Amino acid sequence: MSDNWVVSTLEDALSNWNDKLAEIWSLVSQTPESFRGGEIWTVIVSIHNALVGFGYGLLVLFFAMGVFRSAASFRELQRPEFALRHFIRFLLAKVAVGSSLELITAIYKICGGVVSTVMGGIGSAISTTATLPDKIVEAIEDVSFLESIPLWLVSLLGSLLITVLSFVLILTVYGRFFKLYMATAIAPIPLSSFAGQPSSSIGMAFIKSYAAICLEGCVILLACIIFSQFASSPPVVAEGLAPATVVWNYIGELVFNMLVLVGSIKMSDRIIRELMGLG
Repeated sequence: MSDNWVVSTLEDALSNWNDKLAEIWSLVSQTPESFRGGEIWTVIVSIHNALVGFGYGLLVLFFAMGVFRSAASFRELQRPEFALRHFIRFLLAKVAVGSSLELITAIYKICGGVVSTVMGGIGSAISTTATLPDKIVEAIEDVSFLESIPLWLVSLLGSLLITVLSFVLILTVYGRFFKLYMATAIAPIPLSSFAGQPSSSIGMAFIKSYAAICLEGCVILLACIIFSQFASSPPVVAEGLAPATVVWNYIGELVFNMLVLVGSIKMSDRIIRELMGLG
């Protein structure tokens, strides 16, 4: 551990950054039931169960709308195959609303399996943390006192930016849980749209959107893995450059990689929605 003030400032910022990455790693692997001890999930389940009755009411409404919109005449309403087709649709929609919590949980488990597979496939790749290379430490320690003053200011600004980016990262991952909870709570309402053929696209869009939220964890995980490989690569130090220039170049490259990671994680919802064709 160096006692140089510039080195200490950068190492403190990187330590905070690594702590947030480790927290992200644990959050991505958590389920909504276990997040924060499961207290939030208990409240969400209560809201969800309360909305099931409301979903049954909408079920009848969507069913009636579907029947009258798909019937060309009153004679068609009397056809047995027409009534049977809509009756089966109504029963399936009723099962979907009544078992909406189990359906939502199953979707999350399937998508969680994808995340677990990625985590198992990369092993300890993410364990590589961002550290200050020895070459940069030596370059900083070789700088004179007067030259270290502007260098310390640059390192201070870089450290503040790294700290802000680390909090943006963790807020984005926490935001994913908020979206999961809100979608779970209102699930009976969009699923009731399956009762009518014209409105069934609402329920299908909801299922796709929920699956996309679940798969955001996979994009977040991949972004962290890619960043860890960048962080583990030693910086390229050109011969003949002044120590201050070397340090500035390193801080700029490090902040740039962090900005790319933050941007990728913040756009994880957009990336997965485009891959799933949700626009």
